[in-house]
Amino acid sequence: MPLLEPKPEALRPRSISGPAPDRVPAHRAGGTPEPLRTELTELLGPGKVLWKVSDLVRYASDASPYRFVPQVVVIAEDIDDVSAVLSYAHGRQREVVFRAAGTSLNGQAQGEDILVDVRRHWAGIEVLQEGRLARIRPGTTVARANAALAGHGRILGPDPASALACTLGGVVANNASGMTAGTTRNSYRTLSSLTFVLPGGTVVDTADPLADEELARAEPALCHGLMEIKREIEADPALAARIRAKYEIKNTTGYRLDAYLDGATPVEILRGLMVGSEGTLGFISEVVFDTIPLDREVCSALLFFPSLPAAAAAVPLFNEAGAVAVELMDGNTLRASVSVAGVPADWADLPGPTTALLVEFRAPDTAGRDACARRAARVLDGLGLVAPVASVTNAFTSDPKTVGGYWRARKAFVTAVGGARARGTTLITEDFAVPPSRLAEACEALLALQAEHGFDAAIAGHAAHGNLHFMLAFDAADPTDVERYAAFMEAFCRLTVERFDGSLKAEHSTGRNMAPFLELEWGPQAAGLMWRTKRLVDPDGVLAPRILLDRDPRAHLRGLKTIPQVEAVADPCIECGFCEPVCPSQDLTTTPRQRIVLRREMMRQQPGSPVLDGLLAAYGYDAVDTCAGDSTCKLACPVGIDTGALMKEFRHHRHGPREEAAAALAARRFAAAESAARLTVAAADLIPSRVGDRLLEAVTGAARKAVRPDLVPRWLAELPGAAAQRLPATRRVGATAVYYPACVNRIFGNPGGRTGPSLPEAVVAVSERAGRPVWIPRDVGGTCCATIWHSKGYEAGTRVMANRIVEAAWGWTAGGRLPLVVDASSCTLGLAREVVPYLTPENRALHAELRVLDSVVWAAEELLPHLDVRRTVGSAVLHPTCSMRHLGDEDGLRAVAEACADEVVVPVDAGCCAFAGDRGMLHPELTASATAREAAEVTARAFDAHLSANRMCEVGMDRATGRSYYSALLELEHATRP
Repeated sequence: MPLLEPKPEALRPRSISGPAPDRVPAHRAGGTPEPLRTELTELLGPGKVLWKVSDLVRYASDASPYRFVPQVVVIAEDIDDVSAVLSYAHGRQREVVFRAAGTSLNGQAQGEDILVDVRRHWAGIEVLQEGRLARIRPGTTVARANAALAGHGRILGPDPASALACTLGGVVANNASGMTAGTTRNSYRTLSSLTFVLPGGTVVDTADPLADEELARAEPALCHGLMEIKREIEADPALAARIRAKYEIKNTTGYRLDAYLDGATPVEILRGLMVGSEGTLGFISEVVFDTIPLDREVCSALLFFPSLPAAAAAVPLFNEAGAVAVELMDGNTLRASVSVAGVPADWADLPGPTTALLVEFRAPDTAGRDACARRAARVLDGLGLVAPVASVTNAFTSDPKTVGGYWRARKAFVTAVGGARARGTTLITEDFAVPPSRLAEACEALLALQAEHGFDAAIAGHAAHGNLHFMLAFDAADPTDVERYAAFMEAFCRLTVERFDGSLKAEHSTGRNMAPFLELEWGPQAAGLMWRTKRLVDPDGVLAPRILLDRDPRAHLRGLKTIPQVEAVADPCIECGFCEPVCPSQDLTTTPRQRIVLRREMMRQQPGSPVLDGLLAAYGYDAVDTCAGDSTCKLACPVGIDTGALMKEFRHHRHGPREEAAAALAARRFAAAESAARLTVAAADLIPSRVGDRLLEAVTGAARKAVRPDLVPRWLAELPGAAAQRLPATRRVGATAVYYPACVNRIFGNPGGRTGPSLPEAVVAVSERAGRPVWIPRDVGGTCCATIWHSKGYEAGTRVMANRIVEAAWGWTAGGRLPLVVDASSCTLGLAREVVPYLTPENRALHAELRVLDSVVWAAEELLPHLDVRRTVGSAVLHPTCSMRHLGDEDGLRAVAEACADEVVVPVDAGCCAFAGDRGMLHPELTASATAREAAEVTARAFDAHLSANRMCEVGMDRATGRSYYSALLELEHATRP
C-alpha cells in the first residue's frame, strides 16, 4: 500500500441526516444484480456496462423532482449497441430508458431497469447545403450545433433556455421549443428527417425513398395499425378538428396526434409521432433540421410593470409590433436572479408584485433593426411602466453586453429560483399554455390558486405564445407537504383544462408529473388513440414505461426526490446539469452534478450502511482525484456553484497532519524545490530522449506506487527541457510594469524543437520594442502564485505562499503603482483571485491595491498599439485556457493572435485541458479524455501555429494533438522582430 494512501473515511459526512424515505436500500449496495451484469457485459463488453452502486446513483437523478435508480447503466457507442440492448430486453421482459443530457424537468431521463447513456459517443454535426440543413447526432448540444451553423448565418429553430447543456436527441424527443420557436419553429415544424430505431430493432431513415417499402416488409402489423388509426381520425371530423385546435397553441401533452393528419404513409406518421414521444416509441439516432436565418441585429428592452396581470396585458401589443420574443419574469424570479453574474443587485429590493417583460426584435441588418426600434417606441408610449429601483431603464438597446445580461437573467430562471429555495426542499417546474389572448386572465387565476394552497411560486415564460412556467418548492420527505402539492396539482390541471382549454405541457413534454392528467386534457377518445399507438409501436412495453402514459392517478407522486442538506456551497444545486458540458471529467468519471448527487445519497443513508461504504470507496477517485479543479462548472452554473472548490476542500480533508506540515515546509523552502526541479529537468535533457523518457517514467512510476499516485507526478515525454538558470537582465528604472515569470516558466524552457528566445526573453524584448519596458525583480525565485498548494487542498502551504507572494508583489510594484504582469494564465488567476481567502487582513489590504495582468492582456492593451508587425503566419489555432475564461481574458489572446496570423481559429470544442498544473501528470487519463474532442478538431487540418498562454496547458495540448503549442507572446515577438 502506498505510504500516503488517502482513507475513504476522510470523506465520510460528519453528520448524516438519513435514513431518508427514498434512500437506496441496503440490498442494492452490490450494484447491478446477477445475471444482468454478466449477461450485458458478455453482450457488449466490460467498458460499456456501469454496475457499481455509485454509477447507478449518479445516473438516478436528472433536472426533475424525481429519482429512480436504474439496475444497470449501458454506455452505447453505436446503433449496434442500441439494437443489442433492445433485443436483450425483449428476450427477458426488461425495460429500457435512453438518457442523453439529463436536463429534462419531468423525469424522462430516468429508468428503473436498463438505462442507456446516448450522450457520450453520440455527438457530431454535419452542415449541409451551406447551412440550410444540419445533420446532427442526438448527443450534440443545441449550443454546439448553433456554433457550427453561425458561420453560415443560420441557426436552429428550437431555442430552449438550456441550450448550453440540452442535446438534440432530447430536444426532438420532447419537442422542446424555447423563447422564440412558438408553434412554427419547434422540432415538429423544422425537422426535415430523422433516423430512429424501433423497439423491435428496425432502423428507419425517413429520408430514404424506400423507407416505407422496407418498413412494410419488416413491420407489416405496425404499418397496418398506423394507417387504421389515421383513417379513424379522418373519418371523425369533430375529432380531427379537435386535434388541429389543440396545436394552435403550444402543446406537448401526449403523442402528436396531428402526425396522423400530416403524414400520408406509415413512415411519415412515425416521423411526426417520434417528435415529443420521450423515448417511448424508439431511439432517435440522427436528425436533419431545416435551419432558419440568424438575424444578428437586435433591439431589446427589459420593461418593468407594477404587477403580473399588467405585464401580461401588454404582451399582445408587442406581438402585433413584430417582436420575436416577449419573455415574462415575475417579482420572485427577478429577485432570485440577483445570484446570477451581472444582474443588478438592487433587483433584490423590487416590490413584491413587480413583473418584467424582456422584449426583443431581430433583423438581418441595421435598417431592419431601426424599423423595429420605431415600432417598439410606439408601443412604449402607451404603457404604464414603473422604475422602482435605480438600475431600471425601461429603454430599448442594441448593446450586446446589456442584452446579454437580460438573457442571462431570463435563462437562469430554473436554476436561480431553485438556488434561492429553502434548503432541503424539492423543486417542481410546471409548464403550461393558454391562448395568448387570455394570458392576463390566466395569470390572475394562477396567483389566486397558489395563494389558496399556500405557495408563493416564481413565474416566468414565453408570454408571446401564452406559455408560462412556474416553480414551487416543498418538502418531499414530509407526507403532509406532498399532499399539499398533490391538491394544488389537481386544482391547477382542472383550472388549465376546464377554464382555459389550455395545454398542461407546452414544451417540456408530458413526463412523469403530467402522465396521470393526460386524459383530463385530451378526453378518453384521443387518450385511447395514444394508448393504441404505444401498443402498436412497442407491443411488449419495453421502452420507457410510465413516462408518458400512466393510469395510476397518483403516479406523479411516486419517486419524488428528497434533497438532504450537504455542504453549503452545493445546497443550491437543483441538479439541472448545466455544468456537465464544460466538465473535463464528464466522459471519464463524474460531473459536478453527479458529485453533488452522490454526496446527497451519502446523506440519505444511515451510519453503517453498506451503500454508504460503497459510495465512499468510489468517491475518492471518481469525484475528488479526477476533478481538474478548474471551476469552469462555476462559470456554467447560473448560480455560480463551484464544485471544483468543493473537491479541493475534500482533498484537504484527506490530508493528514504529516502531509499538511510537509506541504507547508515545501512552501517555506520553495527556492530549493524550484532549483531541484530545474536541475532534474536539465539532467533529463542529457539523457537520450527515448532512453531517458522510459527511465524517468519507470522511476516516477515506482515513486507513485510507493508514496501515492495523486501526489507524485508521472514523467511525460512531452515535457519541455529546462529553462535557463538566469532570467533576462532588466532595469527597474524606467520600467512601466513589473514582470513576474511564473515558476513553471522558470523551471521549463521552450517546447522541444523550438529555437529562439525563451518566454521571459520574449516578453522582455517585445515590451522594450513597444516602448513599455518591464522589470523582473531579482528575488522572484522561490516565490509562486500558490496554485501548486491550492489545487491540491494544502491549506497551510497555500497560506504560507499566498502571503509571501503578496508581500513581495507589494514591494516590487511600489505599493501597486506599477502593474504586475504574469506570463501564465493560471498563475494570473491565482495571484488575482485565488490567494485572497488565505491572506491575513493586512495582506488583503495590500492585495486590493495590486493590479495583476495576464501577459496576453498586457500585450493586447499596452504593446500592440506601439508595435510594427513585420511578418505573419498563415493560420493559428488557439487554446484559450479555463483561467482566461475566469478572468475574461480570451479577447486578449485572440487580439495577439490576430496580429500574428492571417487566420485565427478557436475550436468550437475548445475547453479545459484538465492538465491543471500537474494533474495531467498525476492522472494522464483525465487530460486524454478532456481534450479528445478539441484534439480531433485541431488535427483535422493543418495550422502554422498553435498558441495558448499557459505552459502546462500547452504541454497537455501537445500530448493530446501531437502538435507543438507555445505562448502567443513568443509568436508576437517573432512577428515584430526587426
